[in-house]
Amino acid sequence: MENVEEDPRLSRMSTEWNLIFQTQTGTPEEAGTAVAQLICRYAGAVHRYFLKALKDPDAAAELDQEFAIRFLRGDFRHADPIRGRFRDYVKRAVQNLMKDYYRRGKRPVRSLDSRVAEPAVPDEGLAQFDRQFLASWRNDLLDRAWGRLRQREATTGQPYHTILRLRVDHPELTSEVYSQRLSATLGRPVSPGAFRQALQRARRHYAQDLLDEVGASLNDPTPHAIEEELAELQLLEYCRPYLKHRG
Repeated sequence: MENVEEDPRLSRMSTEWNLIFQTQTGTPEEAGTAVAQLICRYAGAVHRYFLKALKDPDAAAELDQEFAIRFLRGDFRHADPIRGRFRDYVKRAVQNLMKDYYRRGKRPVRSLDSRVAEPAVPDEGLAQFDRQFLASWRNDLLDRAWGRLRQREATTGQPYHTILRLRVDHPELTSEVYSQRLSATLGRPVSPGAFRQALQRARRHYAQDLLDEVGASLNDPTPHAIEEELAELQLLEYCRPYLKHRG
């Protein structure tokens, strides 16, 4: 395998708050584009949560549509970056949707006793909701990084996605077996040493893509803020070696 020159560091992505401001102050066309981008940005994480919490694809699809409607009608127009991350606004919106869903009677009837308080979210409580939504958001960020790595492979011809996917899907293999499988996939010989070097590059690119995705969700993506977010997402140990390379 030929040497692969390291790509220049990706430019820091603009934060989601730029899109929020467009929905508040832009022209109707700009506002519409910004809203569409925001919906696409968070739809995956929101759907993951609804599907896991409700265990009903039809109910999840119903709440997906309601989430999009609330976006489109401007429920988020008063979001302010000074008050916190936009992800937190999304999380609260999802929580409110769940409350409304159960208040509409779409749940098993447990008791007619009016003294029994309605739960905020019908699972193990707010803490469980926070954990589930955070897991959904984490998985969506990981998927986005995989998508960017796949696009990088398509653009550069370097098999970053193929190599890292092979390693993740088959962690038990040796470097020799990895190189044999990659050789068969690429149609050219790849030595074990070349595979290991390419794997290091693939990991670095994936981590950089993931850091950019995390940074894009923060109002002020300083290294410290990104590190705190990674810690909350339980991704810090994986990304820590690459944080120092971000300017």
